[in-house]
Amino acid sequence: MKVIILCGGSGTRLWPVSRTLYPKQFVQLFEDESLFQKTLKRNAPLAKDLSIIINQDQYFMGLDQLDESKIKFNRQFVLEPIGRNTAPAIALAAFQSNPNDILLVVPSDHLISDERAYTEAVKKAQEFAEAGNLVTFGIKPTYAETGYGYIEGQNFDVKSFKEKPSKETAEKYLAAGNYYWNSGMFCFKASTYLEELKAHAQDIYLASETAFNHAKKESPLRITKHDMEAIRSESIDYAVMEKSQKVKVVPADIGWSDLGSFDSLYDALEKDKTGNTKEEQVIHVNSKNNLVVGGKRLITTIDIEDMMIVDTNDALLIAKKGSTQKVKDLVGLVKAHNNELTNIHTTAHRPWGTYTILEDSNEYKVKRIVVRPGAKLSLQKHQHRSEHWIVVSGAAVVTVGEKRFKLHKNESTYIPKEEVHRLENEEQEDLILIEAQVGDYLGEDDIVRLQDDYKRN
Repeated sequence: MKVIILCGGSGTRLWPVSRTLYPKQFVQLFEDESLFQKTLKRNAPLAKDLSIIINQDQYFMGLDQLDESKIKFNRQFVLEPIGRNTAPAIALAAFQSNPNDILLVVPSDHLISDERAYTEAVKKAQEFAEAGNLVTFGIKPTYAETGYGYIEGQNFDVKSFKEKPSKETAEKYLAAGNYYWNSGMFCFKASTYLEELKAHAQDIYLASETAFNHAKKESPLRITKHDMEAIRSESIDYAVMEKSQKVKVVPADIGWSDLGSFDSLYDALEKDKTGNTKEEQVIHVNSKNNLVVGGKRLITTIDIEDMMIVDTNDALLIAKKGSTQKVKDLVGLVKAHNNELTNIHTTAHRPWGTYTILEDSNEYKVKRIVVRPGAKLSLQKHQHRSEHWIVVSGAAVVTVGEKRFKLHKNESTYIPKEEVHRLENEEQEDLILIEAQVGDYLGEDDIVRLQDDYKRN
């Protein structure tokens, strides 16, 4: 069996913790472990072959967390320049696989607490998949949820798929006993999926096949933006599962959550005796049943209950429990006010390491830059800003124009506007430096890359 991990999605319902370039599956909320890493560990005993479908901007983040997990997979990556939903993403993974490979398709941002029951459900799904079926996993509902689609099943056969219901309809589904939450997890042969996709959504099949064939057969597999744009965006449910006659459902009582809101995050996190989530930098006085997600600064509360407090370096969210499904609407308003607040944190992850914005104004910007051992930034220049670099830890190899030299702790250099330059770390420890930018425009898009090891534009 081969595990296919889908890493799409922007995670807007968990803003401001989750951002477009740092979605919820990579946020390490669970004892310094992310949902993506939990997904890796959960599936490691089931298969050694792994394919990760991921946005090209998040590739190195995923690669870092995969390496950090220390799990040995025979791994492949498919890099998407833009998302086109799950039907094309799974098609690309299927084209990359052998026709008889059993594919276990799982999202990267789900939480599953009963891993033994999960393993048993996967084994049952594998039996149906080997017989030529498309298998979906139906989660046994524990309450009348209106935010999920439902699957009506009987003796593993799918009778119908249902859209997100009203409260009254959801209560009827719960009482009936044969309706399940649609988990977004699937199992089938690669050939079976491609045959059914071709039969029911031929345009997606052909466009995905073209995109795969045009991509260079290297690791990672990079799909061009032109080919990706030519694929119609559609979910596997609408494109295939709701139309195929080969669909089975495996009921699964596995302690599942898609962590689609801060309410569900509250349910998943460990809590103290007063019902507050446990957080080191928090002091409560006569407060109970609160979710608090913080950063470096101390958070204190007095006489509050049933609240959600989510604090990051550049944004603070305060909401009542039960209202956090409205965060997605809030994000639209925040985006109109300041798009960067929904796009990226003050700490940004790059292929070579990270940078953190310490100070930002119209005339200058100060960053803390960390370059991993053996990594280098692109050979580049800036049209609108000059830069000052000061090494605070490690040693930097610096290129400025025709000169290439080394800087040690407490040494500095200056890069004039429009001068070609590069920063490298040839040591075995992190390079940490402070960068001060001065100019009439300090946006992150003021970079002209002349040479780049990571194949960015």
